[in-house]
Amino acid sequence: MAAIWVRTYLKAQAFQKLPCAGAECSFAGRRLRYKRDESPMPQKRKPADPDRLDRVVADARRAREAREESYRGRALKLYPWICGRCAREFDSTNVHLLTVHHKDHNHDNNPADGSNWELLCIYCHDNEHQRQLESAATLPDKSGNAARATHNPFADLASLMKKE
Repeated sequence: MAAIWVRTYLKAQAFQKLPCAGAECSFAGRRLRYKRDESPMPQKRKPADPDRLDRVVADARRAREAREESYRGRALKLYPWICGRCAREFDSTNVHLLTVHHKDHNHDNNPADGSNWELLCIYCHDNEHQRQLESAATLPDKSGNAARATHNPFADLASLMKKE
């Protein structure tokens, strides 16, 4: 950082000695774009606004309270931080990997006692929803018959075995 400051300071000192008065001058093969009344030196920072810091802290507290009032916050208070499927344990450093799964798959069903929730890690949660999608793909049609595979890999096996 000091080297950058020294280099900038030296450029400014050299520029002040140049005879040019315009916005651009060249010095040692480089173009300098400083006006004589502008200084390339860093300006002093304005003092921090204490009200801004208070607003940021108040916003952070409000966001934390809103998170705790959400069903995820309530579930994390009710249940231990352990995945309900693979039994992986979580702590404050990796609790973001723990998700709330709705047992009936209705995200609007959020009872206060948490009876519709279970905590799952993101991998088990993705697996659960994938299993639901796969089971929905093989649901029975209106006549009550489930969609079945039409290919039978062993259809001609008996005839092949009789040839020998």
